[in-house]
Amino acid sequence: MITAIELGLVYAIMALGVYLTFRILDFADLTVDGSFTTGAAVAAISIVNGVNPFLATAAAFVAGLGAGVITGILNTKAHIDGLLAGILTQIGLYSINLRIMGAANVSLLREETLFSGLRSEGMLGGASWVGSLILLPVALVMLAIIVWFLHTDIGLAMRATGDNSEMIRSFGVSTDTQKILGLALSNGLVALSGCLVAQYQGFADVSMGIGIIVSGLASVIIGQAIFGRLTIFRAATAVVIGGVLYRVFIQLALMAGLNPNDMKLISAILVIIALVVPQMKIIKKVPTRFTPHWRTGKISDNVSAAELAAMTADNAALDDQAVENVAVVARARDNDEAISPGDTGPGDTGPGDTGPGDTGPKELGEERPPEGEERSC
Repeated sequence: MITAIELGLVYAIMALGVYLTFRILDFADLTVDGSFTTGAAVAAISIVNGVNPFLATAAAFVAGLGAGVITGILNTKAHIDGLLAGILTQIGLYSINLRIMGAANVSLLREETLFSGLRSEGMLGGASWVGSLILLPVALVMLAIIVWFLHTDIGLAMRATGDNSEMIRSFGVSTDTQKILGLALSNGLVALSGCLVAQYQGFADVSMGIGIIVSGLASVIIGQAIFGRLTIFRAATAVVIGGVLYRVFIQLALMAGLNPNDMKLISAILVIIALVVPQMKIIKKVPTRFTPHWRTGKISDNVSAAELAAMTADNAALDDQAVENVAVVARARDNDEAISPGDTGPGDTGPGDTGPGDTGPKELGEERPPEGEERSC
C-alpha cells in the first residue's frame, strides 16, 4: 500500500497536466500517451550517458513542452481537429521515443537517479513511510505552482479561453497562443511525471505510456467527483488526491486477487463509475442540502444586505462569479423593499400621472379645460 501511495504522488503530477487540458482548456489531448514516454526516454538515456539526474529531469520537462507545442500548432495553425492533432503527435512520438532510447527498454538499476539514495537506505518501495513523506512536498509544490499560475493574468486568460473562446477573443486575447501554452505546460508536467516514474521503477520502456490518458482522466474525475471543483484550489487539490486514490484502488484490486492483465479494464470501469454515479438522482440531492445559499442564489428574507456583505467578505474562497451573484440578488431585494405596496415603481403611471410619452397639460398652474370647450390660444 505504501508503494501505491508513492506512485500515486508521482502520477499526481501527470494528473495535473491532464487537468490543464481536460478541465481548463476543454481540450481532449491524447498526446499524453506519447509525451509520458518521451519524458521517461529523455531522462533515462541522459542518466545512462552520465548526465546529472536533476539536469536529466529538466531536459525531460523541456521535451514534454516541445511535444505539447507541436500538438498546439497542428490544432491552431494547421486547423487540424484537436483530437486528431493529439493522435498524430502521439503516433509520431512512438518512433521518436524509440530513436531516443535506441532500444525498447533502458535499465537504470545501476545508475545514479533521484531516488538512488532513498532506495539504498531502504526508505522507498514500501519499506518505510519516509518515501511518501518526501514525495508529498513535491506534489504539493507542483499543486501550488499550478494554482498560482491559474490566478495570474495569463492563467485567467487561459481559463477564459476554455470557458468562452469567442468572448475572450473579443478582448484582444490570442486564443491560439493560450492553447499552445496550455498544451505545452500540460505535456511538460506529463513528461516530468514520466521521468520520475522511470527513475522510481528503475527502467524506461517504450510502451509505458500506453493508456496513461485513462489513468489521468480517472484521477481527475474520481477526485473531483468526491471533493468537487467549485474553486481552482479545490479542483486542483482534488486532482492530486484523486491520483493517489486511483493507485490505491488499483493496489486493492491486485490484493483482492484480480489478474494484473486486467488493470486497463479496471481503470476503464473506475472512470465509468466516477462519471455515472454523480449523475444519479440520489447523489445529486446530497450536495444541494449542504450548499450555502450564496451558491444557490436562494437567500432567506431574514438575511439583511449587510449580513450578505459580511458573509461574502468572510469567505475568502468565494469565486468572482459567486460574489457578483450575491451582489445582484442583494441589490434586487433592496429595491423591492424600498417600494411599498402603495407606491409606484419606475415606469409605473398611476391614474393621475403621465407616462413618458404623455403630452397632456400636466404642468404647474395649468388646468384642463372643461369638456366641450376649446382652449383659447
